[in-house]
Amino acid sequence: MEENINTENQAKRSLNFIEQEIEKDLKENKNSSRVQTRFPPEPNGYLHIGHAKAFCLDFGVAEQYNGICNLRFDDTNPVKEDTEYVESIMEDIKWLGYHWENVYYASDYFEQLWDFAVRLIKEGKAYVDEQTSEQIAEQKGTPTRPGVESPYRNRPVEENLDLFYKMNSGEIEEGAMVLRAKIDMANPNMHFRDPIIYRIIKHPHHRTGTKWKAYPMYDFAHGQSDYFEGVTHSLCTLEFTVHRPLYDYFIDELKEGKDLEDNRPRQIEFNRLNLTYTVMSKRKLLALVKEGLVAGWDDPRMPTLCGLRRRGYTPESIKKFISMIGYTKFEALNDISMLEAACREDLNKISTRVSAVINPVKLVITNYPEGQTEELEAIDNPEDENSKTHTIEFSRNLWIEREDFMEDAPKKYFRMTPGQEVRLKNAYIVKCTGCKKDEQGNVVEVYCTYDPMTRSGMPDSARKVKGTLHWVSCEHSVPAEVRLYDRLFSVENPGEEKDKDFRELLNPDSLVVLKNCYVEKYLKEFKPLDHLQFQRIGYFTLDKDSTEDKLIFNRTVSLKDTWSKINK
Repeated sequence: MEENINTENQAKRSLNFIEQEIEKDLKENKNSSRVQTRFPPEPNGYLHIGHAKAFCLDFGVAEQYNGICNLRFDDTNPVKEDTEYVESIMEDIKWLGYHWENVYYASDYFEQLWDFAVRLIKEGKAYVDEQTSEQIAEQKGTPTRPGVESPYRNRPVEENLDLFYKMNSGEIEEGAMVLRAKIDMANPNMHFRDPIIYRIIKHPHHRTGTKWKAYPMYDFAHGQSDYFEGVTHSLCTLEFTVHRPLYDYFIDELKEGKDLEDNRPRQIEFNRLNLTYTVMSKRKLLALVKEGLVAGWDDPRMPTLCGLRRRGYTPESIKKFISMIGYTKFEALNDISMLEAACREDLNKISTRVSAVINPVKLVITNYPEGQTEELEAIDNPEDENSKTHTIEFSRNLWIEREDFMEDAPKKYFRMTPGQEVRLKNAYIVKCTGCKKDEQGNVVEVYCTYDPMTRSGMPDSARKVKGTLHWVSCEHSVPAEVRLYDRLFSVENPGEEKDKDFRELLNPDSLVVLKNCYVEKYLKEFKPLDHLQFQRIGYFTLDKDSTEDKLIFNRTVSLKDTWSKINK
């Protein structure tokens, strides 16, 4: 009995604070012991890994407590929104393996929100203000100084109603008027100082067309939308903590004091995901795209989910990383090396091992018969006991990495150098005999001899040498382009560099393109987003720009974290 209690207590201690709050609500039978969440993105851009942290929580707790999670698009600003973003958001959520119960839009509730606003006007709880945004901001005061009432605060109800309808009919120009809730200009919470709840936007909406000219603000639309849908737990990031009293206030007004305990959404806040060597600001990410500083939203250097996907990250690695950093009430800057480590761990389990030479120099095996070819067997993934194998051709002329040869090598150099033996992976032991150089002194060919008795299964195959090199056959390999991606910014926290424009902080080596590479022909069988390990180099995936005649590979991550060592 005691053992069971301890086990239960241990499980409780492992819950994050949000799960603890949900379990408490369930125990108290709040909302009829239901759990219903929502993921409410604004369709004005592509999702990034910070959004993934949010919707992993929204969908995750719904699954965990046998509830449901709906997808609701916060489409209250038609100027910035588009169906392109709606479709991309859906694709990203599906890619990470989550399922929404229903798809809703804030625009589904425009009629109900409008009627609510009209009711507030009639009750003397909202008014039309004709001041400029600058005047309104100035009159709101400061956290230590109360605000000043608008000169329009006490205009007659009928006049407010007439102007509010004109705001939506198109008779009033953008910026000329707003609708404000009449609450308390001296409230210590600045958000209660007569917040703006409607503004005029004369731009066609991607769903409702030109029906509306007056659009609700986020603080007015969000809580009510949660209530209309039956959301029980509204999970959002910490910056909305100060908005929570207003969130509750509008729901109370919506229900006119009726008992809400059976259907009251509860807002709970958690910390955002911030990553080193990148930015999460939509404004800055949009600038990178619009100014051509990256090759689109899905550039593999971007923190967008489509960028990470194109680079070769897996859904499992992203979810593992989010689980590693957890959910707290304290903001933190998470090291991107943790994300890369989570990716390596997953890719090591699933990636097909192949040979690729990205900086080639020719190796000639002088005693190997000219015109002869051998078919050697290579294991696709030694981490998988049921792995299949594939064939790789071996011949007299091979490509090896240029850095794997050194004519005048130091003592502990265990790769190819005159007089030293190395093993060619899956093949023979060879001994370097020299090299050939061009007029500029560059090595153009390396020479060696092979020991025919050292192939796997031969009498001397167990002979030990200290170095093993990868290679591809010159005659049987396929030319390829390799894109080596690295961190987008050269400083750890570009968002905190106040004295420099963030564009100045971009890492000039975030993309290195190698055009004269060679890969084994087996790679022609793969498709974009398949996961590969280029042996001794890193993890890669085939890029969508590839054609049958031109293979292009993106480096997902290196085999080891070299950045930390270089930038200490």
